[in-house]
Amino acid sequence: MLGKELTQAVLEDYRSAPIKDSEKALFSLLEKLSLDPDAVTAEDIRAPHEKGLSVQAVEDAVQVCILFNVIVRIADALDFDIPDDETFAKMAKMSLKRGYKF
Repeated sequence: MLGKELTQAVLEDYRSAPIKDSEKALFSLLEKLSLDPDAVTAEDIRAPHEKGLSVQAVEDAVQVCILFNVIVRIADALDFDIPDDETFAKMAKMSLKRGYKF
């Protein structure tokens, strides 16, 4: 399973998706960090390491998760307008052509 199919499988349920146990442990940590951060334990942090992920990989994923959660909460609080898929595609093409300078 590759590309879009794998991505869809992970988005639908990472627990049953055909991914490595280390990735499942990481997604479990990120899910808990997003939905119930007060419940995150040292064991949750250790689990991806014990399955083979490096300290740096887990730290990077946690940082991305935290930043994403902050951005989502700000967007929700300020009622940001979310473009549809077609508009996103147009914006992506424009960004690739021009860079991020507007």
